[in-house]
Amino acid sequence: MVSDATLKNLHPLEVKTLLFYEGGAIFDAPRMQVDLGLVLGQCNQALSWLEAKGFLHESQRRTDIFYERTDLGADYAAKGTPVERMVRVLAEKGPLTLPELAAAAGVENRDAGSSYGQLSKAGVLSMDGEKRVCLENPSAEPDRAIRQLLDRAAQAPLEHNHLSAQDQKEIARHARKRGAATAMFKIIERESVSYELSETGAQVRSALQERGITGEEIGQVTPEMLRDGSWQGKTFREYGVDAPTSRLLPGRRNPYAEYLDSVKDKLVSLGFSEFDGPVVETEFWNSDALFMPQFHSARDIHDVYYVKNPRHAREIEEPYLSRIAEVHEKGGNTGSRGWGYQFDRDFTRRLILRSQGTVMSAKSLRNAEIPGKYFGILRCFRYDQVDATHLSDFYQTEGIVLGEDVNLRNLLGLLKMFAEELAGATEVRYVPGYFPFTEPSVEVHIKHPRLGWFELGGAGIFRPEVTKPMGVEVPVLAWGLGIDRMALMHLGLNDLRELFSSDIENVRLRRRQG
Repeated sequence: MVSDATLKNLHPLEVKTLLFYEGGAIFDAPRMQVDLGLVLGQCNQALSWLEAKGFLHESQRRTDIFYERTDLGADYAAKGTPVERMVRVLAEKGPLTLPELAAAAGVENRDAGSSYGQLSKAGVLSMDGEKRVCLENPSAEPDRAIRQLLDRAAQAPLEHNHLSAQDQKEIARHARKRGAATAMFKIIERESVSYELSETGAQVRSALQERGITGEEIGQVTPEMLRDGSWQGKTFREYGVDAPTSRLLPGRRNPYAEYLDSVKDKLVSLGFSEFDGPVVETEFWNSDALFMPQFHSARDIHDVYYVKNPRHAREIEEPYLSRIAEVHEKGGNTGSRGWGYQFDRDFTRRLILRSQGTVMSAKSLRNAEIPGKYFGILRCFRYDQVDATHLSDFYQTEGIVLGEDVNLRNLLGLLKMFAEELAGATEVRYVPGYFPFTEPSVEVHIKHPRLGWFELGGAGIFRPEVTKPMGVEVPVLAWGLGIDRMALMHLGLNDLRELFSSDIENVRLRRRQG
């Protein structure tokens, strides 16, 4: 028996949906748009409400994969891929050195290097005795398959199931879900859900038919209806006179902002000094000063946002530019052999959005006191697929400890404090990690009650290639932890996006954490 209260509380969208679909009928939001003449948002609302009340249940859930052309893919479609451009230039100008070829083709040095490797294996290019790149097969059409896919994707995303096996294999080499700005295609997953009436939903449908409720009842009389008399002969929705009164809503600070302040208070109480800096940085401080080679796959750790205008900083402060260049080329005075390539002083001035907070740790070494302890809570930016544990802009807490006697044991103690006292984790583990700027390196992982194990961040002892060019001769402990993820655990949430939600109701009801 369906109660009157249940029927009265149904929204007209719910009523129309229940009445239109009989038991056993399978439907989804796109079909409702056609059947009921609703917009997509109304369909999704009706489905969400009815499912929450137990009047619907899922019949089928399917995930479809699409490939959308990125801005980089569109640029390659218009100008040619790096491979196509390099072959075109060699056909016109003859043999060139790899840097000359990269400049003439208008591609980055690292793209030129990887493209050469690809074409060399295919027998299209070779290197002569003077280290010049030569075109061995002028009739070759490299990247023909990916070029066709780029052209096909110009109008609409490509559906995975509609591609041939060969095309699926080809596009997989150039498509990424995260960091899609550096790939020709972005992977998009679209989930579709179909529903049918539950047994309870069928009973409510019958009750609506018996009561003659259609979903067309008037819920509000407007001045226009009173003037033209269109209210006459209509059926009205019943009002709930027992509905509760409105709440009094006192002001309250955002819980995440409160958490960030508590972390700062904790670190300051432990004797740390806070540092901060601009979100727009150079490749020099973001990566080069951290001993990350300029044209190496290690840079792929960070999918950065490049600044369009201006593209470059005017200059890099000396003597740090010369010292870092020497470290990369030959190792400088660090005891290292360096990376063994010619440091690009133009590329190092390239402006980007800060991709890691460690940039401020490196910059702070110049003026740091010894012994000393420093930290920062810094906003960072990386092109990433947003989900429960990843955001494209996020906060990191960074820090360094300098001193003659600091060691890995001290660092593990600090990481334990972050994981247990600040994040509130009860299960913590440390695993070996790799970062170009620390040795040894370690990652700290914590276990979330719902999301399971995830990485909180990385840490280690700065390599001499990082510290000595800045004039520091003592060991330096360094860490970079995702404070968003720490807050996720501390505040008892299951999705990082909740930290920055515009849902004010969620903020009002969120439980405070001590």
